Amino acid sequence: MPLKIVAFLTPKPGSETALRQAVAAVVAGSRAETGNLRYDAWHDAAAGRIVIDELYVDHAAIDAHREAAHYKAFRAAVADLLAAPPEVSVLNEIEVA
Repeated sequence: MPLKIVAFLTPKPGSETALRQAVAAVVAGSRAETGNLRYDAWHDAAAGRIVIDELYVDHAAIDAHREAAHYKAFRAAVADLLAAPPEVSVLNEIEVA
């Protein structure tokens, strides 16, 4: 059964462009992962944050993503760009088309 992750990233003032660049890099690498079904980034203008929408085939795929070099590089790159730790939810399917 697929699993969805939704992550909210709030940039520090002045770091919006750098955060977008880091997100673009992690999106490209994540989409190439074997267990990844979807990896999209959205801008929530009202809240001033980036929303990452991810879909994986299973927990093993999520574990592989978290161990991938591009993901570890992303986490290191954004550590000083975020106003707060990322808000991350892992969601289980109920009724999905």
